[in-house]
Amino acid sequence: MALKRQHDMMAMFSMASMTDVIFLLLIFFMITSTFVFPTALEVNLPQSTVQTALKPGTRVYIDKDEKLYASFGDEEPQPVEESALLPFLQLAAQNASADEAFIAIYADEEVPYGKIVEVLDLGARNNLKMVLATRPTNSRKAAYAGPESSTKL
Repeated sequence: MALKRQHDMMAMFSMASMTDVIFLLLIFFMITSTFVFPTALEVNLPQSTVQTALKPGTRVYIDKDEKLYASFGDEEPQPVEESALLPFLQLAAQNASADEAFIAIYADEEVPYGKIVEVLDLGARNNLKMVLATRPTNSRKAAYAGPESSTKL
């Protein structure tokens, strides 16, 4: 008694399971993208028409209460005392690559000009490349470089 097997292959391929996987991935990325916040600090940047597309690795934040925060790379900003700011900036400048050699200052628009100049002067006295972050204006002439971009000093 010989049993015969059918060796006929289906000529069609069902894409139903593949589309289910694609839709699940799409939903996953849509939901997780809403959890990404650029920073936890509330800093209202001043506006500027001149923009550059620099992506500095080190950031110094000055909130409206004149408190300093600093971060390197993608880490969250941490409070830092004025006396500890220079050693942090020097260490960050040594560890930064050539593309991330700039230090960005994100100062709230209510911060007195003198406080911003103190931080800029600290960098200038120690040969650090610093930029001041601004918001782009709504002008059509402004070169838009993203939601937060920097004006090179």
